[in-house]
Amino acid sequence: MLNPAQVENAKTRLLLFLWDLDGLTTEVKRGELNKKLVRTREKSKDYQPIFEELQEIEAIAMTKKGRSEKVSLTEKGLQVLKGGLKSPSFIFKGNQVGTKVPNALLKWIRNIDESTPTIAPTPAIEPPLSPRLESYEGFQEMLLEVYHRLNKDYNLGHLVPIYQLRREIGEKVTRSHFNNWLVEMQAEDIVQLMAGEMPDMTPDKREDSLTLPSGAFRYYVKHLNP
Repeated sequence: MLNPAQVENAKTRLLLFLWDLDGLTTEVKRGELNKKLVRTREKSKDYQPIFEELQEIEAIAMTKKGRSEKVSLTEKGLQVLKGGLKSPSFIFKGNQVGTKVPNALLKWIRNIDESTPTIAPTPAIEPPLSPRLESYEGFQEMLLEVYHRLNKDYNLGHLVPIYQLRREIGEKVTRSHFNNWLVEMQAEDIVQLMAGEMPDMTPDKREDSLTLPSGAFRYYVKHLNP
């Protein structure tokens, strides 16, 4: 049985290992996660309350089919992980730490370095911002125009990444309007929002994709009956 201090430490380790196993982009078998998580003299059942608590706060999502149980990391879970790694209470105890946690932390640090954008000097005069679209109809027209242009220019096979659409449209639409109106277009069978796998996934690409109200992630748009 884990004591309170061990529980907080274990939450961070669980989220870190899940991230290390690409839990942000794929569902990870719980047994595979347990191989990294459960330490000597511990049992997998010791971690059941932690899985339940993280699922309750929507830091992780879990699916079960028969005896197979899979876990994935949510955007909220990523924020919880960041907070846990910054916490002074997340420390290593004992003479032997092993390699699992340090290697996962090294991967985390490298990923942060690779995804940190270069900050360009601020120009002396800022160009005026384009007026924002305030209507669903205007957004729909613009999104389809950008969709077809990107699909043609990059030969995307009618699967256009959501992050590219968002970045092309830019400040013309607020993030909340972009998300809500894109979901509305799917509800009207204008487009289909798809998950799939995305090569070279980075945290900023994932952030600029789409999280559905259910917590599921969508990375691509397909125009239906173009």
